[in-house]
Amino acid sequence: MQTDERLRRWRMVLGGEDADGTGVGLSGDDARMDAALEALYGQRGRSRSGGRGGRRGGLGESAPNVARWLGDIRTYFPSSVVQVMQKDAIERLDLTRLLLEPEMLDAVEPDVHLVGTLLSLNRVMPDRARESARAVVRKVVAELEARLAQRTRSAVTGALDRSARTHRPRRPADIDWHRTIRANLRHYIPERGTVIPERLVGFGHRRQAVERDVVLCIDQSGSMASSVVYAGVFGAVLASMRTLRTSLVVFDTAVVDLTDQLHDPVEVLFGTRLGGGTDINRAIAYCQGLITRPADTVFILISDLYEGGVREEMLKRVAAMTTAGVQVIALLALSDEGAPAYDHTNAAALAELGVPAFACTPDAFPDLMAAAIERRNLTEWAERHLSS
Repeated sequence: MQTDERLRRWRMVLGGEDADGTGVGLSGDDARMDAALEALYGQRGRSRSGGRGGRRGGLGESAPNVARWLGDIRTYFPSSVVQVMQKDAIERLDLTRLLLEPEMLDAVEPDVHLVGTLLSLNRVMPDRARESARAVVRKVVAELEARLAQRTRSAVTGALDRSARTHRPRRPADIDWHRTIRANLRHYIPERGTVIPERLVGFGHRRQAVERDVVLCIDQSGSMASSVVYAGVFGAVLASMRTLRTSLVVFDTAVVDLTDQLHDPVEVLFGTRLGGGTDINRAIAYCQGLITRPADTVFILISDLYEGGVREEMLKRVAAMTTAGVQVIALLALSDEGAPAYDHTNAAALAELGVPAFACTPDAFPDLMAAAIERRNLTEWAERHLSS
């Protein structure tokens, strides 16, 4: 039985060509799973992506065929596999045009990659497909907020609390006795059964006013699609916190300020325009005008750093910001996919200015924000938290 099962699995992997050597035929669900794989990864799928092979497949140009195929893969494969197969289908079989049809959007499995594709089609999307596209984006955004929002608020609030503490509390009511005792345990006197505090830790006075300014500056070139989606969600979460003043700016060769849309991350995402060139210098110049309290500002540039504008001016602007006291961070990507191709020369130049440049996963971003607010060494933070 184990041998039969092993041969069946090899047959599914090899695709049933004459030379696969298994001698195994498929029926029922196995045959339908194999047909779904063959349609995507068969000869026609491979020929569009430059591969080779004798296996035949394809979905043709028919919307009903695609709808049926989407239903099959959702039936026979787990959600994580479905998302990979959808992404491959869009790239290998040129299904982008069919995604403009509402029937297709109702059939797909929503995920971050699909949202990025829909945003890139935003300008050419027919009205009848737009609401279906919004529903897809809205579902993904809701899932991301459920996963990330509370962790982000907790991390940022904790960092602001820690930065608000004082070692010179003015009144006994301002003393954080729990932390004071922990900070002075080495001064415990056994014969008296007490701790002599040499250093007091106070709560500080939390202000209701804004304590930090956060400026998110997002490159909306095509390679940054997933980063744009995550940054839009995080921007909305940060904007919901009264102790932060959050601005969100997207750019290609033009600059668009979407801060007034931050109450609705779906509107933020549909305000982007994926694709086009890149003028980082122009975007940073605009963001400099938003900074009124440099010492209390965190500026996050999310970009692969391929500069189409004036590179020397870009670096001068970054240097001026850091000299003024702005905490500047360059994220090469904000996604689960690791660092994309990026301009190593510009990344090295930023590092010489004291600006770390690294890719960050969405799950690590709340802790990154906390480290930035507390003005920790972010290069060391990245080496500890992102090296794996």
